[in-house]
Amino acid sequence: MASMAAVLNKSPFLSQPLPKSQSSHLPFSAVSFPSKPLRQGVIRAGLIAPDGGKLVELVVEEPRRREKKHEAAELPRVELTEIDVQWMHVLSEGWASPLGGFMRESEFLQTLHFNSLRLDDGSVVNMSVPIVLAIDDEQKASIGDSKRVALVGSDGSPVAILSDIEIYKHPKEERIARTWGTTAPGLPYVEEAITNAGNWLIGGDLEVLEPVKYNDGLDRFRLSPAELRKELEKRGADAVFAFQLRNPVHNGHALLMTDTRRRLLEMGYKNPILLLHPLGGYTKADDVPLSWRMKQHEKVLEDGVLDPETTVVSIFPSPMHYAGPTEVQWHAKARINAGANFYIVGRDPAGMGHPVEKRDLYDADHGKKVLSMAPGLERLNILPFRVAAYDKTQGKMAFFDPLRPQDFLFISGTKMRTLAKNKENPPDGFMCPGGWQVLVDYYDSLTPAGKQPEVVPA
Repeated sequence: MASMAAVLNKSPFLSQPLPKSQSSHLPFSAVSFPSKPLRQGVIRAGLIAPDGGKLVELVVEEPRRREKKHEAAELPRVELTEIDVQWMHVLSEGWASPLGGFMRESEFLQTLHFNSLRLDDGSVVNMSVPIVLAIDDEQKASIGDSKRVALVGSDGSPVAILSDIEIYKHPKEERIARTWGTTAPGLPYVEEAITNAGNWLIGGDLEVLEPVKYNDGLDRFRLSPAELRKELEKRGADAVFAFQLRNPVHNGHALLMTDTRRRLLEMGYKNPILLLHPLGGYTKADDVPLSWRMKQHEKVLEDGVLDPETTVVSIFPSPMHYAGPTEVQWHAKARINAGANFYIVGRDPAGMGHPVEKRDLYDADHGKKVLSMAPGLERLNILPFRVAAYDKTQGKMAFFDPLRPQDFLFISGTKMRTLAKNKENPPDGFMCPGGWQVLVDYYDSLTPAGKQPEVVPA
């Protein structure tokens, strides 16, 4: 059987077709209900238009790159962190369209207080997460009266130019409170990217000197919205349903995705395509790293759990905030720009445990409710689903039947990780064997050579 990587030499999206084969804890398996029923029979061909009507692509065209690099060499410099580079990547490809650069103050305030941006024509697009660049007092002084700055990578090489700049105060407490709904200590993204960041923000028009590459063996999966749209059009997709994840794919996820396609076919669509879209930017330390997740997704396709003919696998370059209902709007909005008109949303999307108290930080149902009402997301359809769990009578993931709750087993993410760390197998039918072995191998790789792994109580 050819691996996904081998087949990708022919096509950057699929493993070769295989026969179809045949959980989850509640947080991974419930999907939201729409604010109103989807209208049967209203089927439109073609992909949904990007926010603002046009993809904003900010990478300098090849003939002008040498000239722009010379310009950048003469400008004041702002060094980017790893997360800054990820946000630059997001902006450069148009995931945040119609945003044309790091936010100026008016855009920042609209995002914080309205979760949306009002365009020049009076229309509103969703924007729930600030995409900003912090600088400190020393950097601000070095910029002086210049209206342009060069953005440089960790090696000091210019990677972008920010023009017509605006520098304004970085209200950290307000930003944190508005984005996360709490200022409790221990929020992963806050500690990584905000607490020790500069006290100023700099916004402006962005020109990225070259396409962003990470040279980690995964760049072939990092398809821009324009590249995704091209592939989806090539396949003749008349509906695109996106599924974001930052966890390994188990058969409960697969059940939701395959059943979504069935429902879309019943609605009258002819060729619905799944966009399997793992998040590829910053994640917290206890999440499975992207490289291992991609190996696991490869096995899911190879084992036929998902149909590779109707699945596009790509990496979403955004960092993760773990900001619950606020952040899930960003995740949904970005997929509109990639051509998705349907979005699968789980229970407690983008959520996490409270960093101080022993409870979830967000109400598990608020994410799906917010998506159904969020300004600027009216064009996106949120599909209803029942809860999926492991059916002990069938030996596979199935939709939960409240009439026989004793027959179902909910396997939490914590339980899944514990089993993998202990090299124990989950119930047959929970995850494809190849995908599970990748997870076991990952946790085994964390044990120092020559040391026996400690058995974790289940």
